[in-house]
Amino acid sequence: MNVEDSSYEVISSSQRGSITMAKTFIAHVFSWMFFALTVTAVTSFLFASSPSLLGMLRTPTGMTFLGWVVLLAPLGFVLLMSAGFRKLSAPVMTLLFIAFSVLLGMSLSFIFIAYTMSSIFLTFAITAGMFGTMAIAGYTTQIDLTRFGSLMMMGLVGLIIATVVNMFMKSDSMQYIISFIGVIVFTGLTGYDVQKLKRIGSGVDYGTDATRKLTIMGALTLYLDFINLFLFLLRFFGNRR
Repeated sequence: MNVEDSSYEVISSSQRGSITMAKTFIAHVFSWMFFALTVTAVTSFLFASSPSLLGMLRTPTGMTFLGWVVLLAPLGFVLLMSAGFRKLSAPVMTLLFIAFSVLLGMSLSFIFIAYTMSSIFLTFAITAGMFGTMAIAGYTTQIDLTRFGSLMMMGLVGLIIATVVNMFMKSDSMQYIISFIGVIVFTGLTGYDVQKLKRIGSGVDYGTDATRKLTIMGALTLYLDFINLFLFLLRFFGNRR
């Protein structure tokens, strides 16, 4: 065996190792994401099925104090996990992620009141199909999606601004436009985020606290992509009661 052959084997072995690490990392990320989605779905259904639990969040006169906390707290959890990534331990990050999925499940319980069960399941199935397709595309494509991701992030900023503006305008047609853009943005972000996580996974050291925290943050990212895509699609496919 000459030097060139030896060097090729070393490089090839390194590449295989990176691919294996990326697959393992992505598998762990998706496992936590699916777990969080299950927690959210079960929590949402339990609250929607129980008048007493739902009454803790909303009364005939409007939202309760707990209801407002449940509605606003998830944003605080996301900011806390993002800002405290370096200081918080992996177990704490995990607990925050689980608590976040429970709180979001409580806040999403209202969709079972607003929309029919069949249309919610249909929308969920469509969301899963679109999300899965883009996740596979993001993982397998050789095209660098960095610029595409930057464009989607710009679209996300515009989406947030338009949503805030429409809170005052209360335009139904504007809401449909926002929902359409939202579907495009979060579909695109799914592919971009999966590719980004694949790159992160190819260079992590397994068994470390930092890697476990990266796994949770990756799961949170994909979880948010899925939930937002679902909510925007529900605007089109959901049948109101």
